[in-house]
Amino acid sequence: MSFQISVQPSGRSFTADVNETLLTAGIRQGIGLPYGCKDGACGSCKCKKISGTVVHGPHQAKALSDEEEAQGLVLTCCATAQSDVVLESKQVTAEGGLPVKKMPVRVVSLEKKSHDVIVLKLQLPANDVMKFHAGQYIEFLLRDGSRRSYSMANAPHTLEMAPPTVELHIRHMPGGKFTDPVFTTMKEKDILRAEGPYGSFYLREDNDKPIVLLASGTGFAPIKALIEHMQHRGITRPATLYWGGRRPADLYMADWVEARLAEMPNLRYVPVISNAEAEDQWPGRTGFVHQAVLQDFPDLSGHQVYACGAPIVVDSAKRDYVAQGGLPEEEFYADSFTSEADKAKA
Repeated sequence: MSFQISVQPSGRSFTADVNETLLTAGIRQGIGLPYGCKDGACGSCKCKKISGTVVHGPHQAKALSDEEEAQGLVLTCCATAQSDVVLESKQVTAEGGLPVKKMPVRVVSLEKKSHDVIVLKLQLPANDVMKFHAGQYIEFLLRDGSRRSYSMANAPHTLEMAPPTVELHIRHMPGGKFTDPVFTTMKEKDILRAEGPYGSFYLREDNDKPIVLLASGTGFAPIKALIEHMQHRGITRPATLYWGGRRPADLYMADWVEARLAEMPNLRYVPVISNAEAEDQWPGRTGFVHQAVLQDFPDLSGHQVYACGAPIVVDSAKRDYVAQGGLPEEEFYADSFTSEADKAKA
């Protein structure tokens, strides 16, 4: 049995089987619904149900509260249709609907950038190169059937160079099913299985508003891809990167950023450290990175914000930028990454 899912105001529609989530059905049919984690943790896929009946699977209350569900909001990543459904989702775009592919990938290099960050480069199949938007992510398919998601840190145009390679920034999570092997046993030429592209985090180019790029830790990866893409496309909208870490070493590619500043007069960079030690001799900004933005831009009403990092940073930024900075909620684009350890605690 399947049901008709209609999306307003775009007027696009697709069918969903009774046992598949609305998001899975939409992705399968090339419908660009907004989403992030795909497992009820981040709330990026939340939208309004105009009519119809859905049932939600397990999800976190911060992604969708009981009150929001009672108001007719749904998480498409864990909602299954029980009837024909009409949704309201302003972010549905044809641009989001690139084909998702399963593919073998080969490890090209592993470069340790700090005590707990490795830059992993993977070669894609040359005969069927994946198309993606800067800012999207891929998932690794592990042998036990579980998946791990990582944002691609390079822009799509870089795949034109042979061999086609994607770059990922992997932070070590002790005990992590994927990150432990990356930091111990993984070696060049190893073959992994991956699937992608996923996610609705990419630069909206039909706009000339100034941009705030907000990253914490390895949330810098998709932000780096956006910056590469802007440089390649000659996009000159004013952009300010705020990158936060606990210690200066957490800003593991600051030299890359400095090199871009010399080439992109429209780009500014504000590094922010929250737990600097005396030995760091840190001369720059301190405190919480999302608050540094409001100190510099108390009025965000004319901006777009692209935020990526730990959920507490992304969630706090969205709340404060809308409530205190006047940022239109629809101009906040986010990709918060929730680790498996964080999900287990929730």
